[in-house]
Amino acid sequence: MSSESSKKRKPKVIRSDGAPAEGKRNRSDTEQAIEIEERRIQSCVHFMTLKKLNRLAHIRLKKGRDQTHEAKQKVDAYHLQLQNLLYEVMHLQKEITKCLEFKSKHEEIDLVSLEEFYKEAPPDISKAEVTMGDPHQQTLARLDWELEQRKRLAEKYRECLSNKEKILKEIEVKKEYLSSLQPRLNSIMQASLPVQEYLFMPFDQAHKQYETARHLPPPLYVLFVQATAYGQACDKTLSVAIEGSVDEAKALFKPPEDSQDDESDSDAEEEQTTKRRRPTLGVQLDDKRKEMLKRHPLSVMLDLKCKDDSVLHLTFYYLMNLNIMTVKAKVTTAMELITPISAGDLLSPDSVLSCLYPGDHGKKTPNPANQYQFDKVGILTLSDYVLELGHPYLWVQKLGGLHFPKEQPQQTVIADHSLSASHMETTMKLLKTRVQSRLALHKQFASLEHGIVPVTSDCQYLFPAKVVSRLVKWVTIAHEDYMELHFTKDIVDAGLAGDTNLYYMALIERGTAKLQAAVVLNPGYSSIPPIFQLCLNWKGEKTNSNDDNIRAMEGEVNVCYKELCGPWPSHQLLTNQLQRLCVLLDVYLETESHDDSVEGPKEFPQEKMCLRLFRGPSRMKPFKYNHPQGFFSHR
Repeated sequence: MSSESSKKRKPKVIRSDGAPAEGKRNRSDTEQAIEIEERRIQSCVHFMTLKKLNRLAHIRLKKGRDQTHEAKQKVDAYHLQLQNLLYEVMHLQKEITKCLEFKSKHEEIDLVSLEEFYKEAPPDISKAEVTMGDPHQQTLARLDWELEQRKRLAEKYRECLSNKEKILKEIEVKKEYLSSLQPRLNSIMQASLPVQEYLFMPFDQAHKQYETARHLPPPLYVLFVQATAYGQACDKTLSVAIEGSVDEAKALFKPPEDSQDDESDSDAEEEQTTKRRRPTLGVQLDDKRKEMLKRHPLSVMLDLKCKDDSVLHLTFYYLMNLNIMTVKAKVTTAMELITPISAGDLLSPDSVLSCLYPGDHGKKTPNPANQYQFDKVGILTLSDYVLELGHPYLWVQKLGGLHFPKEQPQQTVIADHSLSASHMETTMKLLKTRVQSRLALHKQFASLEHGIVPVTSDCQYLFPAKVVSRLVKWVTIAHEDYMELHFTKDIVDAGLAGDTNLYYMALIERGTAKLQAAVVLNPGYSSIPPIFQLCLNWKGEKTNSNDDNIRAMEGEVNVCYKELCGPWPSHQLLTNQLQRLCVLLDVYLETESHDDSVEGPKEFPQEKMCLRLFRGPSRMKPFKYNHPQGFFSHR
């Protein structure tokens, strides 16, 4: 390094001449050499010092790293120890939570109450002096008592099982005996059939009926059971039978089989392969209507016999989708009746049971839910189908135990035996009364059409011996024709001329006087009396609007009808009212004042004895007949 610096340096040349210059040069070189040596020695010392410092720095660095490593190891050890402690803490917390949330099996056991435990458990188990103050010991004692009781019950259960096995063996033996006995009983029953027929005790037939009744729908089954019970207890002449196909009824409750599914699948494939026109919307609606109005295959038939050997045949049906019952009626008599023209609707199946109870005309469905079903298939009203399906009278639903509340509609309507039983007797009596009254009217109409008013011997005292006025015409009229009559306006305005009533026109004559009587016959005759409206054609037209005596004549037959009822059940009421009209016409005409300007005898001479011909400013006539004196007086 010094050599390089010496090379770089250019020594200053001093040119001198002679020896002194030479000596000076040698001395300077020596000094430089010494300085260079000193400098070299100094640099070596510095170099050694530098190496020493470098070594010391490396040693200190290594020592620092070692110390840092040791400190890091300690920190890692402390951190690991901390993690272990935290893990242990977390594990302990989980265990504590598990212990706190632990639910023992004994909590699911319904132990006896403490009072019962200390009362029934023996002292060696209850240990009242220990368990009273320690809930844990108390629970253990109660579990011990529970175990003791369960051991006893298990022993009792094993005993019951052994007894059950013994009883089952006895039952099997008895079953074998009964199975061997059945063929013998069948042979005995078969041999006793002639005896049953001779003694009128058809046990075999009744057994078959009850077997068939198992397949009836609930409403028809309730009707069958209650009608049979009523017949056995109250009416021996009531006949109950089941008609229809039992196989079809069984098929309704059979689940579809695989073979049937395969057949239906093959049929569907054939229909897809064959080119057919799709049914129109009208055809689809017709099919839906038929399905909606489908009846159950089985029906219940009641034969109700009356005193005159006439029979009312009632056939009850059940519409499965509508959940209602319907009935068809037919009346047969012991002798063939000659049907008068005016009696055409009396025994008609469509009207013979109409309004058996007030307002029950059987043309509307009693189930409110049916209207929503009808809307889906386009049915306006059930009245269009009653001739085919039967009438859904309210009393029919009650006989089947069905009740449809309007205030709180129910999701499902269940057939109720108590409801059927509570209405059975009353309904049967009303049915008999209806048939008897209609048959009585049928016979009376046959006489009325020939101009004869039949009056029985029991009712002869209600009328005088001689009645001159006579009935010349008795015909039925339509409801619309009755509404158009001018003298029936009062009845129409009062709402007494319903479309369920029957309407007739009677014509009573005496001489030139003609009395027209428009009659409203309620289906509930004779408990509900007929209503008469009169129009007299004599010396002008006289009605209740222009003649007070005509109004009084209407009052005699409409208001005072109870005097004309006769013996119960008052089947002669209508004919008695007509006979009373004839008597009233005689009184009206005979008490009329004679015009002195007209020559000749009086047209209607007075033959009835009257205490007083007129009374009051309206000159009311004496229409009340007094028996047995035989005179007429005012009311």
